[in-house]
Amino acid sequence: MKSGARLGLILLLTPLLLWLVLLILIPHVDMFLVSLRERVGVGEYQVSLANYLTFFQEPLYLWTFLRTAVMSIMATLITLLIAFPVSYFIAKIARGRSRSALFLLCLVPFWVSELVRTFGWMILLRETGIISNLLQWAGLVSGPVEMLYNDAAIMVGLVYTSMLFMVVPLVTTLESLPDEVIEAGYDLGGTNTSVMREIVIPHAAPGIVSGSIVVFMLSLGNYLTPTMLGGKDSLWFTELIYSQFIVRFNWELGAAFGFMLLLLSSLIVWGMLRLTGQTLERTMG
Repeated sequence: MKSGARLGLILLLTPLLLWLVLLILIPHVDMFLVSLRERVGVGEYQVSLANYLTFFQEPLYLWTFLRTAVMSIMATLITLLIAFPVSYFIAKIARGRSRSALFLLCLVPFWVSELVRTFGWMILLRETGIISNLLQWAGLVSGPVEMLYNDAAIMVGLVYTSMLFMVVPLVTTLESLPDEVIEAGYDLGGTNTSVMREIVIPHAAPGIVSGSIVVFMLSLGNYLTPTMLGGKDSLWFTELIYSQFIVRFNWELGAAFGFMLLLLSSLIVWGMLRLTGQTLERTMG
């Protein structure tokens, strides 16, 4: 490689390496070291696994941990079920300006911050909100209906805030599927179900897996949506992490919780890749 090309490659990689080292590697290493500290006195610490033992010995922490994982998986599945037909319509059925318009409609909600989008759902779902008033006007209910502060409201918020991250990889993958291949499937006697099962879904598998990984990670690490839409019984693990760091100033336990969340997400993503037979390079490539 010539010196000029080598210099250009170094200049291109430098921002990426700085971003990885300064914003990801160093903070995670420091947080891991903090999680191994046990306070034994004022300003005195010793290396210990006590913070991780606290996590496993407290039922509330374990329950919230598992609950967050299960609800994040459910949010990912619901997002996929909604996004796949939408993505298929945009990629394979819509043509010309209608395709661009539909994709733009999926993008428009993300022109505002997550805080504004969450407040929008609070306006819709509260007992004096639009949905409650419509139900009363239609005579379906006799009084105001409170739809906030429960797991269903959290699920609605998670699916809504993650939809674009499922639609984009699906549309990109489905667009690469030639229309002739689908037509050949029908010409050979295939039905809508068999063509979808044997041709479309296998081709879209990398997009399905990559979108599911992104949506799952966003849902698992979401703090704003569960806090604002969930009630006092709708605990989310990121709330516990926030509480340890900001409310109780127990950085050691908060760091241990953060690493347990990182371990959980890594294990589930690894299991998803093994289950689907995909590789991280292929799905993110």
